Amino acid sequence: MHDGAAEARVDQALVARALLTGDHQPFEQLVRRHQGLVRAQLRRLLHGDAATADDLAQETFVLAWRKLDQFRGEARFSTWLYRIAYACFLQARRKRSWSLDEDGDEAADQLPAPLPAVDLQMDVEQAMRRLSAAEQTVLLHCVQLGLSHDETAYVLAMPLGTVKTHALRGKAKLKTWLAPWHTGADEEAIR
Repeated sequence: MHDGAAEARVDQALVARALLTGDHQPFEQLVRRHQGLVRAQLRRLLHGDAATADDLAQETFVLAWRKLDQFRGEARFSTWLYRIAYACFLQARRKRSWSLDEDGDEAADQLPAPLPAVDLQMDVEQAMRRLSAAEQTVLLHCVQLGLSHDETAYVLAMPLGTVKTHALRGKAKLKTWLAPWHTGADEEAIR
C-alpha cells in the first residue's frame, strides 16, 4: 500500500509540473512509467494484436497530454490512463466494426465444458474467450491488471454493482470450466 501511495504522489507531482511549465519532459516521465501497463491492457483487450495495441497506446498518451488539465487526482493517474485507453479501444472497435460478442453470456452457457488440455495457460485463455465481453473486460482489469472493483468501475464507466456481478459470474464460469485442472491437482497431491 505504501508504495502505491508514493507512486501516486510522484505521478501527481509530475502532472503538476507538466501543467505548470507546459514542458513535455514531466509528461514523458509519466509515459515511461505507465506505457507498459497501458499497452498490456490494450493487448489483452485486443487478444494479442500488438500492432493495434501500440497504435492505441500512442493515441491514449496523445489524448492524455491534451486532457492533462482534466486530471483531478480523484483516481490514480494509472487508473485515469486506463480509462482513456479503454475509451480509445471502444472508439477503434466501433470504427473498425470488431465484433466482440456482447451477448456471449447465453452462448457461453450453452457450450460444453472444455476437456483438460496439455497446457493450463491455453485452457485459461480459451476459457477467458468464452466469457461474455463484459466479463472478460472486468476480469482483465480486476484480476490481470490488479485494479479494485471501484477502479474498474471508473475505468469502464460502469456501475460498481455491475462490475461486481460480472466479476463474480466470470470467476464462477472459469472455476467450472477449469475444474479438471483443480481435480487433477488434487489427485496428484494424493499420490
